[in-house]
Amino acid sequence: MLTQLEERPRFILLEARTPIQRLTRLEQALGCGGSPPIYVKRDDLMGVGGGGNKLRKLEFLIGEAIDQGCDTFVTTGARQSNHARLSAAAAARAGLSCELVLTDTVARDDEAYRRNGNVLLDDLFGATVLRKPDGVDALAVAQDRAEQLCAEGRRAYVVGSGGSSPLGCLGYAVCADEIMAQEQDLGLRFNRIIVPNGSSGTHAGLAAGLKAAGDKPGRIESFTVLAPIEKARAITNELALRTLALIDPASAFTEGDIVVMDGQLGAGYGMPTEAMFEAVRLVARSEGLLLDPVYGGKAFTGLIANIRDGAWRNEEPVLFIMTGGLPGLFAYEPAFRRD
Repeated sequence: MLTQLEERPRFILLEARTPIQRLTRLEQALGCGGSPPIYVKRDDLMGVGGGGNKLRKLEFLIGEAIDQGCDTFVTTGARQSNHARLSAAAAARAGLSCELVLTDTVARDDEAYRRNGNVLLDDLFGATVLRKPDGVDALAVAQDRAEQLCAEGRRAYVVGSGGSSPLGCLGYAVCADEIMAQEQDLGLRFNRIIVPNGSSGTHAGLAAGLKAAGDKPGRIESFTVLAPIEKARAITNELALRTLALIDPASAFTEGDIVVMDGQLGAGYGMPTEAMFEAVRLVARSEGLLLDPVYGGKAFTGLIANIRDGAWRNEEPVLFIMTGGLPGLFAYEPAFRRD
């Protein structure tokens, strides 16, 4: 682990490094000899709450909450937020109450989306849910709620969507260190490391971790699945710089260090695309692995498109980080059935 982070409060939610696996059958499906070696890092395989990338961020966020003497963890997200679900699970593991401010960000209102998937699990993990319409400032609502709790003699810790504060992003700075160690163990180096870009925290943390280690942050490449491309790039740049400042204040990014790509957002955040349906089915049927429809499914669609278009053919190995989100498949059952 980065020695600069050893003194920071941390509540351990991962018991071991997540594995890296090669997808040889998918390579064959994409064209014999035409695909680069494709690997996945299984950040969907974590024990708490059904697994997923947000647990890396929550180790530092829950750790700070406990260190500050908080008894309640308050956060925000869309109705089917993976971060909200894992916050509820991590809070339960840590013995904290959890309150979620969830907004109707995605234009879906079918029964499965309203009641299944992450929504079902939020309740199972015992979270208190405050639902708000789209356009409401969820973070302001969360902060108001924290003040109410304070007036009741309690103490709340508040973090915004995705847990993507600079502190939360340290979880993926640690992951960058982990990937470099696994590269040494495997005797290879990934030319590209692909991630979905929603609240930008996964990309920002990885870039900061690589930069602090003297590696090449530009090999982290993300596909925006939430914001328009220019906004996604600006947010990722700023968040990566603020995260790097927590690790190595004297360091800075240079041009080309932050690479965010477009082309997979479709009609908007959480809105399915035909290419996403194809990618999720292809990975499921060739490798028996499950991508979520909101984040990983769209980002993996971009990976497949770049290989098929010849942009990434016969290159050095490519690593895709599977960020979890399996419950989202059940929330999108009607969309997959219609497709």
